[in-house]
Amino acid sequence: MLPILRRNNRSAWENPLDLLDREFNRAVGRAFEGNGGDWATGYPVDITEDDNNILVEAEMPGFKREEISVTLEGGILSITGERKAQERKGQEHLTERRYLKVARSFTLPTSIDESKIDAKLEEGVLKLRLPKTEAVKPHRIAVK
Repeated sequence: MLPILRRNNRSAWENPLDLLDREFNRAVGRAFEGNGGDWATGYPVDITEDDNNILVEAEMPGFKREEISVTLEGGILSITGERKAQERKGQEHLTERRYLKVARSFTLPTSIDESKIDAKLEEGVLKLRLPKTEAVKPHRIAVK
């Protein structure tokens, strides 16, 4: 059975399955708004590369150093932040800051010298410097 196309309010044809998908995503998004919002799917990350390093900057606001885990295994870089719920005394009127766990993984494009990796957390931004191994660094060849 083929889906029926219908016209939406903007005079465009729309597949009902697209409408269902959009409504489902909207409902799931609302469910996570009070529990991390967009953080439910990850956090913003920038990955750049120069001749000697791969540089990673990941926004991790509100996380302490001990709440962040960085692993590199088999060419896959994984960054996880996990904040436990705080125990409170007394009556709660509003509680939006609760347990939160975010994780992202990236396949790195080149070999990394794991013994020289540098990681720093500065003002809510995790900064990683991942030095390339000598074998993958560009080498200048003299032209004769």
